[in-house]
Amino acid sequence: MVVSAGSNVAKFKLKRGNSSAHNVMSDDNSDGDLSRMNSSMCFHSMAEVDRDPSYVSFTTFNILAPIYKRIDPQNPVLRESDFRSLWMARNERILDSLLSESSSIMCLQEFWVGNKELVDMYEERLGDSGYCLFKLARTNNRGDGLLTAIHKEHLSVVNYRELFLNDFGDRVAQLLHVKSVSPFSQNQKGSFHQEFLVINTHLLFPHDSSFCIVRLHQVYQILQFVELYQRENRLKPMPIILSGDWNGSKHGHVYKFLMSQGFVSSYDIASQYTDTYADSNKWVSHRNHRGNICGVDFIWLCNPNQARKPLKTSWADTIFSMLKYQLRKATLSEDDAFAFLKGDHCVESVTYFSFSKALHKAKLIGVPYGLCFQQLQDLWNQADVDGNGVIDYEEFKQKIWNSKCPENVLGNLIGSMENTNTDQEHEAIGFKVKNAMLSPHEVEKGMWPENYSLSDHAILTAVFSPARMRCSVSQNCS
Repeated sequence: MVVSAGSNVAKFKLKRGNSSAHNVMSDDNSDGDLSRMNSSMCFHSMAEVDRDPSYVSFTTFNILAPIYKRIDPQNPVLRESDFRSLWMARNERILDSLLSESSSIMCLQEFWVGNKELVDMYEERLGDSGYCLFKLARTNNRGDGLLTAIHKEHLSVVNYRELFLNDFGDRVAQLLHVKSVSPFSQNQKGSFHQEFLVINTHLLFPHDSSFCIVRLHQVYQILQFVELYQRENRLKPMPIILSGDWNGSKHGHVYKFLMSQGFVSSYDIASQYTDTYADSNKWVSHRNHRGNICGVDFIWLCNPNQARKPLKTSWADTIFSMLKYQLRKATLSEDDAFAFLKGDHCVESVTYFSFSKALHKAKLIGVPYGLCFQQLQDLWNQADVDGNGVIDYEEFKQKIWNSKCPENVLGNLIGSMENTNTDQEHEAIGFKVKNAMLSPHEVEKGMWPENYSLSDHAILTAVFSPARMRCSVSQNCS
């Protein structure tokens, strides 16, 4: 079965502008793990992990569309798409590699949807291996898009949605509401079907710092889309998986924004890496067209028991952290930064006019791909805490200078939730990260092998097991 953008599925368009357990509840198993294998086992391959039918494995891979693959450094116009034998052979090897993993879910980016022969090849080989395929082209006939494959033996698709971001990057996203085919044992409390949401996307490449706002807004729209789907369908709390090529590293604002929304990087959890600078460069997953290597491919997990700020608040905190970065880059102290926001006004507060003027100087508005009017208004409303029309010094310190989009929140995400108010809590089934691997293995050491030719991205695979946990009705406050 193949579902494409032209199929009878719901579409949602938005216009721009106007191995650790996370908070797992203890029960019959000390860590809440509902899988059938010993949770202390160490796995050296995904095949070992897949022996337990309760596990769910995810693979994300940017397969480098032939229309983008350069084959001659001296002639950048020449692309692999001009040579059928080259792209056919490479994509056959890609499929061999994907099918050897046999993940429950495959999320591919830069899938060449514009070439029928390549599409047919993926449909035939993945379809014959038991996968149900969902493909989505980028807007404005870009030629490439997304492909998500779900293994029908293990999972069924409850619902499928498409998101068109309608920005200048023509980016899109897929949302799939997935449920396990067979119920899993839940000790003496009966059985359950694991349900979760999975999103596949490919963010805009950060050609320069001016694209940061656009990329943040793309993530904001995706999370807004997820929240809308949850509300409209009155879903019970369930895990959310964000998978794809995020075109940004652990140093970036997108990473920090997602962390502030309760998401964690499955590979970093499995590797027991923190968000400190020392751990931020230990692995890579991409060598870009400039020759730089960096880690940009992620499988993000947000469990249903994660306490989350309102989405607008997290977004504003991230923009304020960008503003603070710009001010500190200009070597401004706290007092100097407040004076900068006040501008030439004699009053001891920041007005909307001076705030706008300062953001213009910081190149956050009034530039291509900067904040639009509505985003500026939302930002002002977050900073003007008491709503009196000005930002005083205390509000400046609280919302701008001391506002934090957390860089190291793992300590808040690991451990058990305190069961202090059981009347307002209920049980949910989340995920534990059992294992995660990058291929080729050299990238796990921060190196890019010169003989690797499948793509300019590595393959990332993560395996999760179901885990019981307590959720407060007020935890997801967005």
